[in-house]
Amino acid sequence: MGTETQTETAEIYRLVTPDHVCPYGLKSLDLLERQGYEVDDHHLETEEEATAFREKWDVETTPQTFIDGELVGTLDDLRARFGKDVPDEDETTYRPVVTLFAITFLMALGAASVVEDQFLSVRTFEWFIAFSMCGLGYLKLRDVESFSLMFLNYDLLARRHVRYSFVYPYAEAGAGLLMIPAVLNWVSVPMALFIGSVGAFSVFKAVYIDKRELKCACVGGSSNVPLGFVSFTENVAMVGMAIWMGATRLL
Repeated sequence: MGTETQTETAEIYRLVTPDHVCPYGLKSLDLLERQGYEVDDHHLETEEEATAFREKWDVETTPQTFIDGELVGTLDDLRARFGKDVPDEDETTYRPVVTLFAITFLMALGAASVVEDQFLSVRTFEWFIAFSMCGLGYLKLRDVESFSLMFLNYDLLARRHVRYSFVYPYAEAGAGLLMIPAVLNWVSVPMALFIGSVGAFSVFKAVYIDKRELKCACVGGSSNVPLGFVSFTENVAMVGMAIWMGATRLL
């Protein structure tokens, strides 16, 4: 649907109290203004006012928007009216992984430009992998319990030894932290080689042999990233980094 003309008016009723300003109300107001509406902004300043409003209009929540006197509804209803995408929390997406890799690569470029006096060098790619391992480890460590539940769906070693699902995030982040300055390589190299090899084989078996459709725990337990190429690549990258660091720092 096309953008409405600026002559149209809208009314919004949203919760605004001394202790709470509804974020959905702010987003609804912003969307209406960006669509060119003249908005009459009504504040529901107490829970009693909000309850009375919901009962009067037989709605379950606020904010609620009226356009030319017609009840349109919530923020999601507004987005649908204006042809905007309505976020789906259950939708499969690679965005968390792509965002993390993009940021860690830019971090590696920045670090290399300072230390190596050039953007692209061997250290750029070493830091990219190490930074990514740290980032992925952090995302898992935010909620280790949730991560472990998802990880147990496919990791072969964790299924035999459940405690491994709690060790993995610390091992990944720890190996990455040690690889950034390339210290204690005798610890980080075998650690990354081990967890990367087990992880790669587990993902390969679950996805390409058993043909299972699972969610990946690579960015934490609440992830909607599908298990597959990204997960396999994460583990292969760790193996490759371990082999490279072992060959250049240990041998």
